[in-house]
Amino acid sequence: MPQGLYLYCLARLSRLPPLPLEGKGVDGQNSLAVATYQDLVAVWSPVPVEDFSGPEAEERMRDLTWIGPRVIRHQEVVAGVMRHSPVLPVRFGTIFASLANLEKILQRHSDTIAGFLEHFTDQEEWAVKGMLDRPGAREKLFALKLAREAESLEALSPGKRYFEEQRLRAAGNQELQRWLQKVCREVWTNLQDYAAEVQERRLLSRETTGSDQDMVWNWALLIPRQAVGGFQARIKEVNAQYGDRGLRVEVTGPWPPYSFCPALDMEPEA
Repeated sequence: MPQGLYLYCLARLSRLPPLPLEGKGVDGQNSLAVATYQDLVAVWSPVPVEDFSGPEAEERMRDLTWIGPRVIRHQEVVAGVMRHSPVLPVRFGTIFASLANLEKILQRHSDTIAGFLEHFTDQEEWAVKGMLDRPGAREKLFALKLAREAESLEALSPGKRYFEEQRLRAAGNQELQRWLQKVCREVWTNLQDYAAEVQERRLLSRETTGSDQDMVWNWALLIPRQAVGGFQARIKEVNAQYGDRGLRVEVTGPWPPYSFCPALDMEPEA
């Protein structure tokens, strides 16, 4: 059965513990190995090529029971390397036919890889998602509007008061959207004080997140390690300020800097 080289990430050789690296690869069986060029290292493990290539592989990629554990092991390998060195993570399923081809990639992109690793030393990616309980937020806004208009509403006849309350409720969606835009700008501005870089990511549906709330923003922030404490404290302040209005900020990390990686041509030159 032909073997390929499954690539996980690129890192600094001088920052890693003595080789060989501990742990198993994406298949849970083969050990980790490295290819090196100067102070750069590519972390890989052998895999059967047919696992990731051909019609049967396409079917496996749609099978969560097959792909799920492998994605987790991929992430675990990258996270393990990241405990020692800055990393340039590689997307799941990147396979090379030979060690020579992998070494060519290291050599051809050595300046870009080295510059990336230097820039991302002592910095971490954190995911920041705004999650909205939309019905709850609308009701909270409506209650606040009723409180503001209480005096004028009490002066109306019951019939007129009913229609005015309905008008206020109908305007709730537009007011909620304006409020969200305002809060988003404020939070975005405040968090940028802690971030070296920020990337906006696409919003995910409820079906994808498995949540009963709407994702209203999705950001990736590159945070210097010394700023992480202040960043986390600010997130707590935001949640304390807006949590009772149906908006909560969810933060996960630290992650390898997937959102900030340069696009590398992984095809070896002939």
